[in-house]
Amino acid sequence: MQQKVLQVLEFEKVKSQLVNYASSSLGKEKAKSLTPSIQFEEVVVAQEQTDEAAKVLRLKGNIPLGGLVDIRATIKRARIGGVLSAGELNEVSGTLYASRNMKRFIEKMVEEEIELHHLPVLSEQIVVLQEVERKITECIDDNGYVLDTASDALKGIRQQLRTTEARVREKLESMIRSSSATKMLSDAIITIRNDRFVLPVKQEYRGSYGGIVHDQSSSGATLFIEPQVVVDLNNTLQQAKVKEKVEIERILSILSSEVAEHSEEILHNVECLAEMDFMFTKAKYAKQIKATRPAVNNDGRIQLFKARHPLLPDNEVVPNDIELGTDFTTIVITGPNTGGKTVALKTLGLCTLMAQAGLQIPALDGSEVAVFEAVYADIGDEQSIEQSLSTFSSHMVNIVDILDKVNFKSLVLFDELGAGTDPQEGAALAISILDEVYNRGARVVATTHYPELKAYGYNRSGVVNASVEFDINTLSPTYKLLIGVPGRSNAFEISKRLGLQDRVIQMAKAQMSDERNEVDTMIASLETSKKAAEVEVTEAEKIRKEAEQLHKELQRQIIEFNNKKDALYEQAEQKAEEKLEEAKQEAEKIIQDLRKLRKDQHATIKEHELIDAKKRLEEATPHFEKSKKVEKKQQEQKTLLPGDEVKVISFNQKGHLIEKVNEKEWQVQMGIMKMKVKEKDLEYSKRPKQEVQQKPLSTIKGKDYHVSLELDLRGERFENALLRVEKYLDDAVLAGYPRVSIIHGKGTGALRTGVKEMLKNHRSVKSTRFGEASEGGTGVTVVELK
Repeated sequence: MQQKVLQVLEFEKVKSQLVNYASSSLGKEKAKSLTPSIQFEEVVVAQEQTDEAAKVLRLKGNIPLGGLVDIRATIKRARIGGVLSAGELNEVSGTLYASRNMKRFIEKMVEEEIELHHLPVLSEQIVVLQEVERKITECIDDNGYVLDTASDALKGIRQQLRTTEARVREKLESMIRSSSATKMLSDAIITIRNDRFVLPVKQEYRGSYGGIVHDQSSSGATLFIEPQVVVDLNNTLQQAKVKEKVEIERILSILSSEVAEHSEEILHNVECLAEMDFMFTKAKYAKQIKATRPAVNNDGRIQLFKARHPLLPDNEVVPNDIELGTDFTTIVITGPNTGGKTVALKTLGLCTLMAQAGLQIPALDGSEVAVFEAVYADIGDEQSIEQSLSTFSSHMVNIVDILDKVNFKSLVLFDELGAGTDPQEGAALAISILDEVYNRGARVVATTHYPELKAYGYNRSGVVNASVEFDINTLSPTYKLLIGVPGRSNAFEISKRLGLQDRVIQMAKAQMSDERNEVDTMIASLETSKKAAEVEVTEAEKIRKEAEQLHKELQRQIIEFNNKKDALYEQAEQKAEEKLEEAKQEAEKIIQDLRKLRKDQHATIKEHELIDAKKRLEEATPHFEKSKKVEKKQQEQKTLLPGDEVKVISFNQKGHLIEKVNEKEWQVQMGIMKMKVKEKDLEYSKRPKQEVQQKPLSTIKGKDYHVSLELDLRGERFENALLRVEKYLDDAVLAGYPRVSIIHGKGTGALRTGVKEMLKNHRSVKSTRFGEASEGGTGVTVVELK
């Protein structure tokens, strides 16, 4: 990509914003050096990395990168034998801590079965050097101070230092407290000069203390004297400090050698952490600008939904739908100045550059961008006084350069093509340039004022007109891009609203050709029709979603009602059976009592009379076996099979059998609804003619039913895809398939998420999983059917 294009399309400003979201100087460095890639595979990987980081931020909120510092120069110095300072070793320790924390953080997410691909690969490359980290933290604190515990020798030296210093202070304080101190000292304090303890003595009493003069005040009235009585102690103190310094140097040298020994691993850890930081930098920026991951193709196809310019404030930017490369490869945008043509042009170019750089784009989910070998832009007034170039000449220099290089793998953006010269010549030149670029197969978007170019889109296939909307009522542009509608002049309408007399306006219109007036009228009609169509589409979509929600709610309520009804039936039958059993037991007990009574009292009750009594008791009890007898009779008449037409007795509705759920229940399709119904509540009606023989439920019937073991949804719109899944699962169940595969592709993940959500709540689905690597990975969902 040309650096000039990156500047013109303001990609460098995006990078300046991106840098602010890096956690370390390493991430900042990568953000500053970011450039769009022209390799399709690289762009796909970069988009996957950004999306993965965004997923982690969405689930976890933050990442443990605290302590990460760019220590590459420090490590390289340690490798050549340099002794690192305590502060530098502290930075090494912090980076090792960040490495260990980050590795554990990612491992934990993998354990939680969060689907990640790129972060685990980087995590596995990180080498945990906890022993090196521990040695440094045991010797140096967070402020870079070498601790007493770093070595026994250092501990002893510092103990001697503290003891000697205490003795020095004790002697000097006794001098300060003496009766003569007030007269001879300028101030009753102990101070330090040349790293030795001294007293501030007045000039005239310098002989009273003896010792060594180390300094004097600016006026010369005070001398800073080291009294003779503490000279030896100060010498001892200095010697101890020298020993302390030597011991600290020895400790730092040992730790530096330890770091040098593991320099390769540490440098590789730094590279891995830098890559992670950069991934999360892109993800944080995407969250800030409300960006989404675009699908990426290598076919020159662009489809942006509600795309926004990322550098404009949210309350000012107007989202636009931009499509290019499918039905047409060239867009000619006409309309007034300050209407938003250039912003639309820059939005398209900048979103393309951002996507090729691995950044998510400020557009709705489902947007798609192409990977181009080059993006060319001729935008803005580039008049050059130094080179004696006019506006027209400057544009032509750019255009000549573009025409030398452009090919079918290019995206070309022209702003005010042909401007700056005679209108008739400029329009002719603009048409010629557009033809040349179009014939080379490039994707082109051009803005222009020339009315002649409005006809350009009608005369050539693959070219479409567009305009930016202008509100006559407010005399201001709406900045909304209208693809398929050419721009029209609003001069007469604006003049009228500003108070110009109708007579003058009518005279001006008379100067216009009839063809021109007809074209403007046609354009106005197109704008009105497009607005009305957009309103109707929005309203239709709203009604469709409400109907879909109502259908789901109704189906849920019916299923819930049937489940409750079945539960109540079962509960009632169970209670009835319990009562029946109690009645039988009571009858049996009565019979036994009667027999005992006859035996004990030699009553004349005969056995056959007892049997008759028992029979009458049984006949007197409520009978609950009727449904079972009917069920048995029905089964004797006809064995039910999937596909049979039946009548659901409790609903008095006809339906057909889908599958047998268990020994007592069938799944029945009644109109648009499916529900579980007890077999005893079914009455056989008829069997379809194509059913020639009974097959076991477990037999695969794919050939008979022409049902594939796979359903390919790639390229389908979201709503159509879900409808196809619903029908396919019904067909697969009818065919008796135990398992099927649904191919939805990876893409943005929207279709995959929608399919997974639908399968999770589907009545016929037992379980789902993503395909293995050999089956298509996360682009395929394998469904186990009930």
